[in-house]
Amino acid sequence: MILKKNTIFVLFLSVLFLQSAYSQKYNAVDNIVLKYPKQFSSTEKLAERIEKDFTSDYDKARAIYSWIAFNISYDLATYLNPPRARGFSYTTELDKQQKIKLQNDKDLQKVFKTRKAVCEGFTLLYRHLAGLVGLKCEIVRGDSKTRLNDIGRQNTTSNHAWNVVLADGKWRLVDVTWGEGYYDQSKRKLAKDFTDIYFDTNPSYFFAKHFPDSGTYLGDQLSKSDFMNAPLIYNKTIEGDYEIMAPQSGTITVKKGDKVTFRIKNISKTAVLFYLNQKNQAVRIENSKERGGSLEFQVTFDQNIGQYLTFYLDKSSIVSFKVIQK
Repeated sequence: MILKKNTIFVLFLSVLFLQSAYSQKYNAVDNIVLKYPKQFSSTEKLAERIEKDFTSDYDKARAIYSWIAFNISYDLATYLNPPRARGFSYTTELDKQQKIKLQNDKDLQKVFKTRKAVCEGFTLLYRHLAGLVGLKCEIVRGDSKTRLNDIGRQNTTSNHAWNVVLADGKWRLVDVTWGEGYYDQSKRKLAKDFTDIYFDTNPSYFFAKHFPDSGTYLGDQLSKSDFMNAPLIYNKTIEGDYEIMAPQSGTITVKKGDKVTFRIKNISKTAVLFYLNQKNQAVRIENSKERGGSLEFQVTFDQNIGQYLTFYLDKSSIVSFKVIQK
């Protein structure tokens, strides 16, 4: 999907706002895929290799995810300079769908050949390869939440695309675009850094970052309000299963001197947890306590806390809130 220039880089979220990249260990499927030849003559040949090496639907779906993440890079030039929208004429709905399929086939083959894509290309190639190995797969388009000013915004926008794939009797959420790498803000360049957290992602985490245009998932209605108003979470949050228990709202309205209680699941009292004040100084969380598998602590809001409050675990961002001081 070609995005407008005035949108944020919705493809990546791992190092935005001082979040450090982290290395992800490969599983058994990934290690096999890493040994594949650098080139395949066709998508069919790649699919044949995957079918030869893996028997379960789940492993095939993972192998496709891994191969694309290892071999396809985000096309920043196309993102920054998108081509003009392509139009075509048609006589019937069938004619329309056939022409769309023909164009999609051309696009995914270009991705396979050039090894570059924006999110639409990633999803087209994933769906195509899934179909070749006998898996049902769909493309989902919708909104993504990756930047601080996404917290509490009023409307959703269609700016991203991802997949759902049926593997071993269950629909799995897949965003291989975000599994491929990230934008290193400090170096102002793209970096390939494979992560598996966007393959078969827990829906509660996935839909904190994605909102489908349909507003539904597997027939269930999703809450647009929850999506827009929730805190902003990061890769490390998903990786560590650091569920944000309180506050559940991403916007904190306070007066000077107010104390707000925070609770984050699966963080130890001994962990290095801190935020940065307006002078970019690290303020370590003190006097925290463990309660019911969560770390509970309070922050006193004063003039040293700015418009946004981001908590870091070691060197990685885990959650951000918007702060409104009265």
